[in-house]
Amino acid sequence: MLKKLYKFFKNITLSFFMLYGYNILVPAKAIIPINLITITLMTIFKLPALLILIMIKILIY
Repeated sequence: MLKKLYKFFKNITLSFFMLYGYNILVPAKAIIPINLITITLMTIFKLPALLILIMIKILIY
């Protein structure tokens, strides 16, 4: 049980830092907001979610 909880918090932390790192590296127009929805998507789907969020941000906005 404790191992699953550790893995869950590790995934949340990794998701936050991936979004934060992406937002530092890109211009201001392509910044993805760090909120509950994006962190949840990143925690569940990991890198494919980041790529989808980037495509949505570029294509729609």
